[in-house]
Amino acid sequence: MNNPSLPLQYARTRRFTLGRPRSFTLSPDGGRVVFLRTRGGQDPVTCLWEMDVASGRERLIADPGSTDEQPSQAEAVRRERAREQSVGITAYSTDNRVRRVAYALGGQIWLADLDDGDGRVRPLPAHGPAVAPCLDPSGSSIAYVSGGALRAISTRGLTDQALAVPEGSQVTYGLPEHVAAESMGRQRAFWWAPDGARLLVARADVTRVQRWYIADPADPARPPVEIAYPAAGTANADVSLWIIDVSGGRVAVDWDRRAFEYVTAACWSGPEPLVVVQSRDQKTMRVLSVDPETGATAVRRQDTDPCWVQIVPGVPALTAGGRLVWTADLNDTRRLLIDDVPVTPPGLNVREVLGTDGETVLFTASAEPTETGLWTYDPDTGSVPFADGPGVHHGHRRGGTTVVVAESLDHHGAHITVHGGQGQEVPITSFAETPVLTPRIELLRAGEHELRTAVLFPAGHVPGSRRLPVLMDPYGGPAAQRVQAARDRFLVSQWFADQGFAVIVADGRGTPGRGWSWERAIHGDRASTALADQVTALHEAADRHPDLDLGRVGIRGWSFGGFLAALAVLREPEVFHAAVAGAGVYDQRLYDTHWSERFLGHPADDPAAYDRSSLIDDAPRLRRPLMLIHGLADDNVNAAHTFRLSSALTATGRPHTVLPLPNVTHMTPQVKIAEKLLIVEADFFQRTLSTFRAPDRAGGEAMR
Repeated sequence: MNNPSLPLQYARTRRFTLGRPRSFTLSPDGGRVVFLRTRGGQDPVTCLWEMDVASGRERLIADPGSTDEQPSQAEAVRRERAREQSVGITAYSTDNRVRRVAYALGGQIWLADLDDGDGRVRPLPAHGPAVAPCLDPSGSSIAYVSGGALRAISTRGLTDQALAVPEGSQVTYGLPEHVAAESMGRQRAFWWAPDGARLLVARADVTRVQRWYIADPADPARPPVEIAYPAAGTANADVSLWIIDVSGGRVAVDWDRRAFEYVTAACWSGPEPLVVVQSRDQKTMRVLSVDPETGATAVRRQDTDPCWVQIVPGVPALTAGGRLVWTADLNDTRRLLIDDVPVTPPGLNVREVLGTDGETVLFTASAEPTETGLWTYDPDTGSVPFADGPGVHHGHRRGGTTVVVAESLDHHGAHITVHGGQGQEVPITSFAETPVLTPRIELLRAGEHELRTAVLFPAGHVPGSRRLPVLMDPYGGPAAQRVQAARDRFLVSQWFADQGFAVIVADGRGTPGRGWSWERAIHGDRASTALADQVTALHEAADRHPDLDLGRVGIRGWSFGGFLAALAVLREPEVFHAAVAGAGVYDQRLYDTHWSERFLGHPADDPAAYDRSSLIDDAPRLRRPLMLIHGLADDNVNAAHTFRLSSALTATGRPHTVLPLPNVTHMTPQVKIAEKLLIVEADFFQRTLSTFRAPDRAGGEAMR
């Protein structure tokens, strides 16, 4: 095989994330940047760093120095939900002035004093194992979770008190329930008041949630892990909110919890906390202000939608003057709102609100879905681009200083620059490795819907020299885009191309970044539209490139992409001739409430929607080579999906391949497995697609 080292490099570098600076925090004056970064492109241990913006000097604050950490179960779950693949200091918090930093390591809380000339880092005598430590704004105490209880320890280490103790084994304080962390993107479950005297705390009771058990067949002596998993149509966790005073006392937050059982977001940057709640059918969302003295709530804003109200990262937020920062879908554009007034133009889709700095709002947005610009809004200038050249941008801002993270098709990796308030530009060093290959990407717009599509050929391929088997490489679902103007997003696709394929990556309807009607085109049917768009992209690419052999077409994918790959060979066998499907949701009733019901409704209300979007009943239709891959420790998409589909295939006499991966979760973090999976897939397609050639005029196939 060509470039055989790319799979190993890709796995060892954790998809080229190691060595790349991330998780930035700026001081109020914009003069200090705190961030995380490993020491090298293959070093998995994340360290804590700071930069002085005026001088550009970087300083190492804390180096865990070891990969032997054994995280607690709660910490392992947190990292899995966050898709964290490194070890060491994987998350941290600071006080408001960014003079102190707290983090958990090995179940212990550590505190770094950045104003100490020696950069002193010390452990605190907290109850262990400690999870999710968060400094209060003043920097005098740290709230954290241990054994399901919310606790607070002084930064001097002299006092450690329980603020909320679970009433039973099925209750936790301060930890997000499964659907909040996995499907809503809410990684937090407690929020400090600005004065540090109180906290808003989520309590989750999973008593009513059904239990699933994940065993390790490779180690029959190990007891199965019990998880509370709310599958579609079943009971969710009972989530309530409390205002808890650090000096004692608590008040329940009062809202209609039966009508609005989901808590999707919260913030506490003004006198009153803001909470976002959502109905079970997700068609109504409310922003509530909370009286911290009584727990009474008032509706500050309500949004409704005939399909679902989209959760947008970063909102709600408040400007320094108390103006509400929100988003809404208006005239098919997701627009930024300040106190209910749209401040971004039609056609510019807001993706994420990154924060506020005084009255300035920093956010990302797209006019062209393959590109994401960094924008600011303030009352004087309106909405203007800060960094919107070709590429994908992200950022952070405070004190007039902005950190810009930029990826593009012109360079590998991310260029990270600090733009100071005085006009200086200082780079933050990245230690990420340079890939051993460079993708050669052609972007096109396919069909009437102008599907953003990328086509990649083997290195050195001369047009007209030979016909190439085709490999579709989509994700294709609502959680992510694949076709973006960033070179390194296509590294694996290029590696597959170099194995002798023409590779096509297409974002169909339902993927993010193209407005209300685009995202909701899959409402009620997650299969038909997504598959039709892959077929359109394939045919459009073949029309433009006669070297593509439509008689030899494979498709691969993971998660929704795995579902899409299996769907393709089951329902369009004349178009797709082989598939590798990894960790797919093949029975929609087995996936979680918040995600499944967003697109398909409650299964009791519309069972036909679940039937249309599930694959078990399609098993008798299989007549193409299909490899199913699944991690047996996957607590997001349970391996039952693959085994149910495999059982149905076997019962109808349909040959197929199943590759189970013991002790592997949904994100496949093990280096050797991540490396070899790519090689196994490439070998599968080289073997299976070599037996086909283009259909004859009668629509039949001839064997080579």
